[in-house]
Amino acid sequence: MGMFNWTERSESALARGGVIGPDERLPWGATTVMGVQHLIAMFGATVLAPILMGFDPNVAVLMSGVGTLIFFVATGGKVPSYLGSSFAFIGVVMAASGYSGPGPNANLAVALGGIVACGLLYTLIGAVVHATGTGWIERFMPPVVTGSVVAVIGLNLAHIPIKNMAATGFDAWMQAITFVSVALVAVFTKGMVQRLLILMGLIVASVVYAVLTNGMGLGKPLDLSGVANAAWLGMPNFSTPTFSANAMLLIAPVAIILVAENLGHIKAVTAMTGKDLDRYMGRAFMGDGVATMVSASAGGTGVTTYAENIGVMAATKIYSTAVFLVAACMAVLLGFSPKFGALIQAIPLPVMGGVSIVVFGLIAIAGAKIWVDNKVDFADNKNLLVAAITLVLGTGDFTLKFGEFALGGIGTATFGAIALYALLNRRAA
Repeated sequence: MGMFNWTERSESALARGGVIGPDERLPWGATTVMGVQHLIAMFGATVLAPILMGFDPNVAVLMSGVGTLIFFVATGGKVPSYLGSSFAFIGVVMAASGYSGPGPNANLAVALGGIVACGLLYTLIGAVVHATGTGWIERFMPPVVTGSVVAVIGLNLAHIPIKNMAATGFDAWMQAITFVSVALVAVFTKGMVQRLLILMGLIVASVVYAVLTNGMGLGKPLDLSGVANAAWLGMPNFSTPTFSANAMLLIAPVAIILVAENLGHIKAVTAMTGKDLDRYMGRAFMGDGVATMVSASAGGTGVTTYAENIGVMAATKIYSTAVFLVAACMAVLLGFSPKFGALIQAIPLPVMGGVSIVVFGLIAIAGAKIWVDNKVDFADNKNLLVAAITLVLGTGDFTLKFGEFALGGIGTATFGAIALYALLNRRAA
């Protein structure tokens, strides 16, 4: 099969500063190590998103692996990308299911039905793009719009760690220690440790937490009894969706955000590799859409191409799709380990909150980076007002009600940005 035909390159080519393209690979040993790194890069966010929505993190990790395999097949093994839990769903899932955390989401099934509807809409958009090209999407969603929408995803979520994940003064200080730990790892370390900044920061902060609570009695002690008692192997807690019109109408529009994310990611990888991946755009959207439907059908989160993994590719200059095949297979294996799930659940809530502050902030900055990379001109009032209004709609959670149906902050910001740009752009035309 064509999708498994990689040209093998020696590690010495990499040592000389060479680039490993999507259709090339390092020897399998090095490819496996790179797969582990990508697995860890996507890990923090892929596990964090389900915890924030009350989903089972084991199922989410398993379905991220399955989803990445679906995406790999859909794109013929030509587009290097890992599919992990999308943060774009958090706000609408919380609204649709009435979840405010922590612990399992009692209305999980309703949220899953909405995510399946979103995956279907996304797949249909992908089919249209495959048939007609990407020009019309780029016309509706220029960089000022996509940058604003991506920034809003992070800003809309900012209140979650700050309001919901720090019950006491000690917890708030612990969040601060966590985000400072991540920042120190990001700036003062090198090589693999620096690439694993979220994971390393989380480990450092968890150790500090254990010293301060278990050792000095300052807060709720770290409890690892669940990890000790969990089995090494076992089935995840699968769930099935139920379909409610209100939840589907609320969650399906997230497809627009996923399109913006995926479009941006493929453009980024095209720029980095010098290989034109635009012709795979429709197939990438359909792969992501089908992966989202399959994931939600089993109790997993909606999935999207991951910026974290693009960051790793940019740092390592290794764009081989073989790496993502390895990472996906490992994620599937981890999904069947309750011990791994228990370890994730044991992470103290304020430490998770500190990591969330970093991750949500990075999403917001990724939106700003889209503006910078595309040289968006804010001297033009059209761009200035689209960005300004979109950011406040999303951050302030501006909600519009249509009878029983309510469109919350991320939805109003997404549709508002597209509609406002289309309206204001008429003058230019």
